[in-house]
Amino acid sequence: MKSCIACGMPMRTAAEFAMGDESRDYCIHCARPDGAMQSFDEKKASMTSFIIKTQGLAREVAEAAALSMMKKLPAWEGNFAG
Repeated sequence: MKSCIACGMPMRTAAEFAMGDESRDYCIHCARPDGAMQSFDEKKASMTSFIIKTQGLAREVAEAAALSMMKKLPAWEGNFAG
């Protein structure tokens, strides 16, 4: 089983992969409508909104949580110093 390089979601079925393509390393939630992976800023905004919606955190706290998660994911390695 693969995990999304951009959000960490486990991808078990073809429907969970971007464009239904199991050769992609990212999931349907991290893909733009054209199938390309979202940018760092797009993913940060998306994750922040998801955290606010599901956990009811303040925007600043949710964004810090999103960045903390993103630091651990391969897609965003180059976006964090040290």
